[in-house]
Amino acid sequence: MGTALVYHEDMTEARLLWEDPECEIESPERLTTALERLQQHGLEQRCLRLTAREASEAELGLVHSPEYVALLRGTQALGTRELQALSRQYDAIYFHPSTFHCARLAAGAGLQLVDAVLTGAVHNGLALVRPPGHHSQRAAANGFCVFNNVALAAKHAQEKHGLHRILIVDWDVHHGQGIQYTFEDDPSILYFSWHRYEHGRFWPYLRESNADSVGQGQGRGFTVNLPWNQVGMGNADYVAAFLHVLLPVAFEFDPELVLVAAGFDSAIGDPEGQMQATPECFAHLTQLLQVLAGGRVCAVLEGGYHLESLSQSVCMMVQALLGDPAPRLLGPMVPHHSALESIQSVRAAQAPHWTSLQQEGPVPIPSPSNHSPEGKPSTLLPGGSEFKTAAAQTAAALSSLLDQLCLQPTPPVRMAVALTSLGAGLVLPPDVLCEKGSAPQEETQAWARLHEALAKDEALTALGKVLYLLDGILDGQVSSGIAATPAPAAAATLDVAIRRGLSQGAQRLLCVAVGQLDRPSDLADDGRNLWLNIRSKEAAALSMFHVSVPLPATTGGFLNCVLALVLPLAYGFQPDLVLLALGPAHGLQDPQAALLAALLRVPAGGRVLALVDAESTPQLAGVLARVLCGEAPPSLGPFSMASPEDTQALMYLRGQLEPHWKMLQVAGETGGQDSG
Repeated sequence: MGTALVYHEDMTEARLLWEDPECEIESPERLTTALERLQQHGLEQRCLRLTAREASEAELGLVHSPEYVALLRGTQALGTRELQALSRQYDAIYFHPSTFHCARLAAGAGLQLVDAVLTGAVHNGLALVRPPGHHSQRAAANGFCVFNNVALAAKHAQEKHGLHRILIVDWDVHHGQGIQYTFEDDPSILYFSWHRYEHGRFWPYLRESNADSVGQGQGRGFTVNLPWNQVGMGNADYVAAFLHVLLPVAFEFDPELVLVAAGFDSAIGDPEGQMQATPECFAHLTQLLQVLAGGRVCAVLEGGYHLESLSQSVCMMVQALLGDPAPRLLGPMVPHHSALESIQSVRAAQAPHWTSLQQEGPVPIPSPSNHSPEGKPSTLLPGGSEFKTAAAQTAAALSSLLDQLCLQPTPPVRMAVALTSLGAGLVLPPDVLCEKGSAPQEETQAWARLHEALAKDEALTALGKVLYLLDGILDGQVSSGIAATPAPAAAATLDVAIRRGLSQGAQRLLCVAVGQLDRPSDLADDGRNLWLNIRSKEAAALSMFHVSVPLPATTGGFLNCVLALVLPLAYGFQPDLVLLALGPAHGLQDPQAALLAALLRVPAGGRVLALVDAESTPQLAGVLARVLCGEAPPSLGPFSMASPEDTQALMYLRGQLEPHWKMLQVAGETGGQDSG
């Protein structure tokens, strides 16, 4: 199994036949440029290529009225003047004689992708389509959208495959009101959308795009709107929205399938969005979603109108779907103050509906600045002078960024292990290298002199393999690794690995030590290493780089710990190497260890070395190997609420650390970057 890419060249046939500055940006080049980039980077060749089929009219009827489908069918015979007259009846729409065919292919591509994923033919995939779909409603085209491709895919998954819980993530910069209207009373669909809102002054100017619009009837709490009230949101804002809003709710919802309305007008350089998120951010977002639903992720292209930004972002997403490490995010990870206000607002609106948002204490009431100011809606007309000025202002910065942006080639070996002590029961993915090499004996012995526990032959042999794997990761020959260490030498081996990593070129090393492992007393607190111990006796932040937290006892507590503490610290620290040490009596169940490894892999650019006890089960080593190769972790099981003790410990640590680590913040009044 692998990644599907669904496409049909006929989807480039529809184009604007008259002058219309608003609609001219939705062009065939959006698809051709993205496909060319996928081919240039060798990504298309690695996917299972599927030729899109047309959705049947019966399938279109899952969302759209028969009268509307018939109207669209009739456009095939209309002349240019008639098409223009019909287009004027809708908001931001143009029709072409090929529109009906193209739109049926776009809808059918989504259905085909869902079928491929849910039948097990592939793990995941992308439908590269136009026209987009998320604004389209039951009987109305809207905002370049003709048929609602993602809504149809969700209905298809329900009707044909019997799914009961589907998550739709809409990261297009515009609110997908068509998806929201389709499912707002349906508790089996969780719809999350972030979108440029500006207190209602940005298209589509809807009151129901705000955070307090949470669904209707039985669907209350299953619509999650995160409005961006200023432009300029970047990587830190997008990641913070995932960690503090989307992922906690998504884990509690426990979807069977994730659909992504993948609009890249939310990326840097797009004059529609005027946001600052770089293309590699979408690789991070994709990998954060892949820990859900057993990795069953189906993405369908929506917006994106800066051709280079769009195509690079598409490449980053496909690379992530293929399991390649995401390039590390560069620049400071500090959310904007306005983003924190929005996150605070949506958490307040959703807290009555989701236990996971109630576990960090009371959510403050949103500040008055979230309410709409006086003034007329601000418009940025595509093709107009303001639009062109905004485009010119971002062009130079974007060009410089994309010149630097290089899709990481897959390392010669994605994953290597030194696990001979675990015996014949170990089952590894096919491409994993079973490493037999070891660091030079003299070098290993020199490091071993630091600790008496490393004097024994078994410990010395294990240390040599750890050092060899570590060097391979730092040299770029191996993406990640797993090594077994004898329990009596676990702490000593970890100490040497930290020192070796820092001496061999790691600029920022994150060590997540689980179990009975103490931080080396003479380890410098110089900002180059961040020590996080899980399963300590009590919560403590001895410095901003030395943090200890008890191991939570429930799934909700564990998820809270990972999403609200571990990952925000990791993203704020921006490590170029992670050591994940599962020491004696670490207490993690295999799915918990796998989820922790899978999530730590994302901010570190895939560079993770996991150290496990030589007495660990082959099953633990096997599941760690799979997730470090890019596969999805197993489910944690039923969601259970965090204990009051675990909640209190987490709140204490967050209070201590928030002034130093801004990614921990979830409320606007504590401050973040000013948006400009």
